[in-house]
Amino acid sequence: MKNFFEGVKTFLAEEEGLTIVEYAIGGALVAAGAVLAFSQLGTAVCETIDELENAVKGSTAVGKCPPTVTP
Repeated sequence: MKNFFEGVKTFLAEEEGLTIVEYAIGGALVAAGAVLAFSQLGTAVCETIDELENAVKGSTAVGKCPPTVTP
């Protein structure tokens, strides 16, 4: 019986590395972060281009950027 418990302790203490599930979760988090960053960057670039266009035209018209969606 002592050998059984020692075997269980050894099995639980071993760490072989990341499993496929952990890689999938990490990949999903990285992808979600990239999508969020690029969507925010795209909105900022669009607004900047609209401001420059209005400055050149001498107008204060509303730009053509899509409306921002806040979660």
